[in-house]
Amino acid sequence: MRSRAFYGLFSVLLALIIMVAAFARQPARQPQGEAYGGWSVYNGGPEGLHYSTLDQITPANVARLKLAWRYDSGDEFKGSEMECNPIVVGRTLYATTPKLRVIELDAATGKLRWSFNPFAGREIHAKFRNRGVTYWGSGGEARIFVAARQKLYALDAKTGKPISSFGDGGTIDLRDGLGRDPETLSVSSTSPGIVYKDLIIMGSIVSEDLPAAPGDIRAYDARTGKMRWIFHTIPHPGEFGYNTWPKDAWKYMGGANDWSGLTLDEKRGLVFAATGSAAFDFYGANRLGDNLFANCVLALDAATGRLVWYFQGVKHDVWDRDFPAPPALVTVERNGGTVDAVAQTTKSGYVFVLDRATGKPLFPIEYRKVPASDVDGEKLAPEQLFPIQPAPFARQQLTEDILTQRTPAAHQAVLEQFRKLRSGGQFTPPSLQGTVVFPGLDGGAEWGGPAFDPATHMLYINSNEMAWVLRLVPRPRAERKTTARELYLEHCASCHRQDLKGTPPEFPSLVDIGTTTSTPEILHAIAHGRGRMPAFASLGVDVIQALAQYLVTGKSRPVTLEPGALSLIELKYGIDGYNKFLDPDGYPAVAPPWGTLNALNLDTGKYAWQIPLGEYSALAAKGLTNTGSENYGGPLVTSDGLLFIAATVHDSKFRAYDKATGKLLWETALPASGTATPATYEIGGKQYIVIGAGGEKWGEPSGGSYLAFALPDK
Repeated sequence: MRSRAFYGLFSVLLALIIMVAAFARQPARQPQGEAYGGWSVYNGGPEGLHYSTLDQITPANVARLKLAWRYDSGDEFKGSEMECNPIVVGRTLYATTPKLRVIELDAATGKLRWSFNPFAGREIHAKFRNRGVTYWGSGGEARIFVAARQKLYALDAKTGKPISSFGDGGTIDLRDGLGRDPETLSVSSTSPGIVYKDLIIMGSIVSEDLPAAPGDIRAYDARTGKMRWIFHTIPHPGEFGYNTWPKDAWKYMGGANDWSGLTLDEKRGLVFAATGSAAFDFYGANRLGDNLFANCVLALDAATGRLVWYFQGVKHDVWDRDFPAPPALVTVERNGGTVDAVAQTTKSGYVFVLDRATGKPLFPIEYRKVPASDVDGEKLAPEQLFPIQPAPFARQQLTEDILTQRTPAAHQAVLEQFRKLRSGGQFTPPSLQGTVVFPGLDGGAEWGGPAFDPATHMLYINSNEMAWVLRLVPRPRAERKTTARELYLEHCASCHRQDLKGTPPEFPSLVDIGTTTSTPEILHAIAHGRGRMPAFASLGVDVIQALAQYLVTGKSRPVTLEPGALSLIELKYGIDGYNKFLDPDGYPAVAPPWGTLNALNLDTGKYAWQIPLGEYSALAAKGLTNTGSENYGGPLVTSDGLLFIAATVHDSKFRAYDKATGKLLWETALPASGTATPATYEIGGKQYIVIGAGGEKWGEPSGGSYLAFALPDK
């Protein structure tokens, strides 16, 4: 017989085996601290550094990279796009498709395991913008959070099914809790939230014209969906910053939202946000004042939402100078020691480097007097902030000497147009004449954000160099008895133009919309908004139906507005569309480079190198190469010497550079433009680099694929 001691030992070993097995089945917890070997958080980690310590792929072997797997979603359609930065937990990859399906793939093979369609049962051809999902794990639970239109979904990470105990059957409505009628608001989130302990903290995308929701930052219980705290970005009475707005602005103004994503200092318990401008973007006679907390870097207590510090980069913004990317949590050298800091890239081409604990700038800045507006009712801030160092990574003023020389005819046409416009550098006021904004309304830096190398303290920034023309025009003012056409001109033409042709892809054409979009879908969009489009539910069912009929048939019938339906948001001026400054052949009016990649040493404030990024395939075929290209999506930097980036719109390339010199080491063609940020991970001893190829920027084809690259097996 076996002894009791034997059975006792056997029982202990069995218990240990069961515990180990149970632990192995547990989902990975939210990554902590400086664990840069995985990619289970948007942009590589809560600090938003786009950085990895994986070192199998090196400058010496990167040229051997081959396609390891490809997943084709089949969800692309004319006008669709895909900007998602995938996350990887264990050997599982989570991402979204152009139709906003959430997918789980085997990260080693690209094989689909499950997908979740938030629009099940409906055929959707609306363009959705989504940059990623959020993973939360605790104990035996694991959830994926994703926003679709106004809903935030909590999905079981193993099955993709909604968690019934979260909110209302697995969702919460992001329009709720803002102190206004939810039916009149357009609120969603294109960038994923961030997890702090048992909280999912969310920014939002709201309308950029009025009516617009406030851009309040909110934290929800990751288990129940209950809102745990809210930070008012348009302060309420008694709150700090309230006196930087008109008295009742908190009741009806909108914007000042964090749309690009959040970062987290887990050790300090601080969440960082970068906010955009207030609505309406380009004329602020109804929001006189500095407008806190628009255009700010915010440091909030992650547990309570309490404001710790703020830094405002633009006062009373009328240039759409949103802070376009999540604040990167970096470390720099100062006075023989290291300082934890925040690096904020901007549309204007500046980099602000702020002490992480206090928000004080670590490089010199100064306030300078700027021009006043000559537009009726507008009152701009008399001074604006300018960094002395680092130097801007994009050119700051469009002048005759840097207009295109691509051909003599192109130069002459652009010169004639330029001489009719105002071009005075940063903070030249919008005008009825037409004002050049350079870098343009998209930046400069964009939503992809920079990559930071913690070992070298180098910040890598991709940038656009495109000029835009901002022109104010009087808004037609619809009377109570009006027509559908007049309402369209007052509230829709600023984005979609009077001729309905829009400015694709940002503001789509509405010409023949009835052939691509169902009438119920059009009615839903008008009533509830979509992305940056306002919600017009307050107009009433009959008026909304009349607008939809006008869009589909061109017939404009009389309508009667309810008294005061839009009285709080009437503005004297709108704009004549979102207009890039182009030559007659559709190429930029400015001389190259049209897109750049920049390596900035955050210790010294000096650039190590700056190179053009991308080119136009049609021009390259004629011998005009290395011009740079418009680019969207960010870079990825590795500890072993590489920088990966796709981003370029017009050549659909994915590239790897030597991070120390900017030398191109590898490139490959993608099936569509990779307007997304890549991710890297390791499975079974093999390192993969994955990129979403979604395309559809500025006339380029749409796509819907994920491609993973790895070194070939020996």
